[in-house]
Amino acid sequence: MINNTIARRYAKALVQLGAEGGLVDRFREELAAVDRLFAANAELRAAFADPALTLEQKSAIMKELVAKAGCSELVGNFLLLLVDKNRIAFLGQIVQTYEKLADDFSGVIRPVITTAFPLEDGQVASIQGALEKKTGKKVVPQVAVDTSLLGGVVTQIGDIAYDNSVKTQLKRIQDILQKG
Repeated sequence: MINNTIARRYAKALVQLGAEGGLVDRFREELAAVDRLFAANAELRAAFADPALTLEQKSAIMKELVAKAGCSELVGNFLLLLVDKNRIAFLGQIVQTYEKLADDFSGVIRPVITTAFPLEDGQVASIQGALEKKTGKKVVPQVAVDTSLLGGVVTQIGDIAYDNSVKTQLKRIQDILQKG
């Protein structure tokens, strides 16, 4: 719980900075790039967790990472602040929280649309249009295939699921028949 609070505090501050300069999406890309570097490199994560390395050594490593990733000055300073405050271990959570807050700020939702068969672009566009009309927000769909659905569509938006799959409809019919 404390980790989420820490991640939210840092992510919220960076979203506010990005909003002031119209850089919310750019910050998202830069943070994601640095997070991918950390996720892919166990030695890098170990270096920042190593108590034998001094703060100056860790800061030097972060400066190299920032330069390699081509981060803006604000994101670079933000990452150096995480090093200074010994919060770099929370980077993954901060990035995830930042993405959610940035989407909220930008009025974007990212539903997961699951179907039994791959959808054509026109079908995805149709679902996207319907969701945009229903929610009043920009929709960036993520499409997945789950052959166990048999047919139909399951749309997950955050905690809300719209389940119009054949599998669920058959289950409902079965429940009705069993209850008599």
